[in-house]
Amino acid sequence: MNSKGHVNLTYVNDSGKHTTGIKNVKEEDLYSIDLSDKIQKVENYDPYLHRTVEHPLSNTETIIHLLKSSLGTGILAMPQAIYHAGWLLGSIGTVAIGLIAVYSMQILLSSHYELCKRRKVPSMDYPAIAQNALLEGPQWLHRYASLVVHITNGFLWTYQIGSCCIYVVFIGGNIKSIVDYFTQADNDIRLFMLMILLPIIFINWVRNLKYLAPFSTLANSVTVISFAVIFYFIFREPIVLEGRRPVGPLSEIPFFIGTVLFSLESVGVIMPLENEMRTPRSYVGVTGVLSRAFAVIVILYIGMGLFGYLKYGDVIRESITLNLEINDQIDNILAQSVKAMLAFGGIALKFFTGIFITHGIACYVAIDITWNKYIVDRISNDRHKLLWEYVVRTVIVLITFLLAVAIPKLDLFISLFGAFCLSTLGLAFPALIETLVFLKEKSGTARTMMIIKNTIISIFGLCALIIGTSTSVLAIIESFTKK
Repeated sequence: MNSKGHVNLTYVNDSGKHTTGIKNVKEEDLYSIDLSDKIQKVENYDPYLHRTVEHPLSNTETIIHLLKSSLGTGILAMPQAIYHAGWLLGSIGTVAIGLIAVYSMQILLSSHYELCKRRKVPSMDYPAIAQNALLEGPQWLHRYASLVVHITNGFLWTYQIGSCCIYVVFIGGNIKSIVDYFTQADNDIRLFMLMILLPIIFINWVRNLKYLAPFSTLANSVTVISFAVIFYFIFREPIVLEGRRPVGPLSEIPFFIGTVLFSLESVGVIMPLENEMRTPRSYVGVTGVLSRAFAVIVILYIGMGLFGYLKYGDVIRESITLNLEINDQIDNILAQSVKAMLAFGGIALKFFTGIFITHGIACYVAIDITWNKYIVDRISNDRHKLLWEYVVRTVIVLITFLLAVAIPKLDLFISLFGAFCLSTLGLAFPALIETLVFLKEKSGTARTMMIIKNTIISIFGLCALIIGTSTSVLAIIESFTKK
């Protein structure tokens, strides 16, 4: 209240907007008037009610989108991941990592909701969540709030670039396998990567993903058919345990963890989907949409990984599609068809087109971070912006291509980027963010348990980061020295 008996109030008006205004209120009347409704609206700000979604997703549609995101190169690499860990440890480990991953995403979403309530905004992206979490923490952390935005963007950018590299290697590897089969020669995979370079550049010049969206339905259909054929090859003969190791050597466990993290974690997808839901409250929780989707995803991954390894044993390749050749001529043609469908129709189309309603594919996300967050505001001449945007798009595609050509190792790429990026974005960061956001809210046993639990998750994430990254890098270096 000021000297004139006026009260300066900030509240949510009837239309749902924030209003700051002067209210003529005498001091003696301040305790008698009924402002509880307006004040309650401010204190109980609900971000879900302030989101504008043109075409909201139902719970079933959200589960379908989450499932579609899992049908990529990660699941095709799971048999080799199980090979590294052994069929018993690999199956148990996949379930354990899946539980940790989905829990980490749930606490990230809960922290996101709480921060939105406190800041009275409908939603935030991942870098903003990390920044505001630091501002909720101790005073000495506030100075790093701006820095953590760039760190988070760096991990997101690296993860998306890595995903692009993996797609390029996958597509090139499957094309090579088809050509090798028909030519009876061992061709260089780099030649086939070079063949797809220009199409990748031209596709990434398309600035609006809606023009590519019709291909997404075709890509999903082709992928489902291809996976059905792969399972046909796996189960066409009885599965046996003989000669299959239940537990792999300790030195290979980091490759397993990195691959599973890359395959299961969907940091760039999970939050945008929540923002598009009709009933976002049903997203989290033990029986929520996210948990149900992850349960199905883990079952799919264990099914592909476990039975794929049991089928092919020690000769399992970095992608199970490369193991499909057999002596029967008809089945061999079917196997080559699966590779072609996944390379040109399934994975390739997912690489080139948008999978989600508001979330572009990997290269588009990397372009968005680079262009919109770091470059566009630095260009003063509007006439040059479009030209520079195409330059940025082309350079990013060339970066992914050159990395793929330099290290055409699909399994090492998946393990490296899974260990480096997903251990941080998917495990360590969510645990640290929840601790900072709720540290002052909790007390006693609840606070102690939260700190212990999040410390364990953070340590696991950091160990996966350090050990997994170093192991993958050493394996990449070793692959060069063997040549």
